[in-house]
Amino acid sequence: MTTTAPPITLDDVRDAAARIEGVAHRTPVLRSRTLDELAGAEVFLKCENLQRVGAFKFRGAYNAASRLTPDRLARGIAAYSSGNHAQAVALAARELGTTAVIVMPEDAPRSKREATAAYGAEIVTYDRYTEDRVAVTEALAAERGLTLVPPYEHPHVMAGQGTAALELLQETGELDALVVPVGGGGLIAGCAVAAKGLHPGIRVIGVEPEAGDDTRRSLAAGHRVTVPVPRTIADGQAVDTPGELTFAVIRELVDAVTLVSDDEIRAAMRFAFERLKLVVEPSGATPLAALLTGRSEVPRGGRIGLVLSGGNVAADRFAELCGTTH
Repeated sequence: MTTTAPPITLDDVRDAAARIEGVAHRTPVLRSRTLDELAGAEVFLKCENLQRVGAFKFRGAYNAASRLTPDRLARGIAAYSSGNHAQAVALAARELGTTAVIVMPEDAPRSKREATAAYGAEIVTYDRYTEDRVAVTEALAAERGLTLVPPYEHPHVMAGQGTAALELLQETGELDALVVPVGGGGLIAGCAVAAKGLHPGIRVIGVEPEAGDDTRRSLAAGHRVTVPVPRTIADGQAVDTPGELTFAVIRELVDAVTLVSDDEIRAAMRFAFERLKLVVEPSGATPLAALLTGRSEVPRGGRIGLVLSGGNVAADRFAELCGTTH
C-alpha cells in the first residue's frame, strides 16, 4: 500500500509563522455576547479583515515570496488574483525590494485594483469568463522571466495561510470547530493542517457561496469537479475548481462544506457592521452567514472559531450590498 505525503505539515505552518512574524499582523480575536447567544455557543472571531492589505492573503504571499533566491527575487514576481492576493503579492514585493506584475479580471472590484496599483504593482487585465487566468499569467511570467506566486496552489502559500488558525488556537486553546471560507482552498487547507495538527478532534467546516460550490461537489464526488464560473457577490470565492494540492488536504482533513446565499452573506455583513463594528467583505462574511443561518454544522454549546478572511470592500459597494433594499 502506498501513501502520498501531504503537501504541508504542522511544522511547515509553524515555520511560516516564524518567517512572517513582525511583518504580518497578529490579528485580534474578538468576542460578542450577542453572537454567542444567537449561536448558542462560544464564538471566537479571527479578524483577518484587519490584516495587512485587509485580508489573510498577505500571510501566504510573503511566506512564499520571501523564500525566493536573490536572483529570482530581483527579476520580479507575478500573480493572478481577483483582488486580495493581488494586493498581498504587491505588498510582499515592495517589502522585499522587488517588482510585481498582477493579472486581474476586468470586473475585479475597482477598490482592489486601485489598492494593488497603490502598492506599486503593474496590472494586466483579462476576461474571467473567456480567458484562462493561469495560462495568461504563465505566458507573461515566461516572457518576462518572472516567478509566479499563485494564490493557493503552492505549499508555502498554504502554510502561510495556516498561520491564521495557528494564532487563533494559540490564543483560544482547544476549539470544537473551526469555520473557514473556501475559494481555491489555500486558507482552509492551511488552517485544517494547523487545527488538526494541534487538536485532532476539532471539526473543520468550509463555507462556499451557493453559486460556487465546486469544493462541496468535489468532496461528494471524491475528485475535483469543475462548475461554471460563479456569479456571486463573494468575488474572492468565484473559483470554478479547487486546487489540486489544496483539495488533497481538504479531502483528508475537512469534515464538511456548507453553502450560503448572496442574501445571507449580505445579512452577515450587516450584522458584522451593526453589531460587531467590523467591516467584512462578502467572502469574509460567509462563515458568519453560515453560523447565523444555523448551517455551520457546529455543536450548540461548543467553542467555535470563525475566520473572517477579509475586509476589502469599498464604501459605495458596501452600501450597495447592505442597504435597506436587501
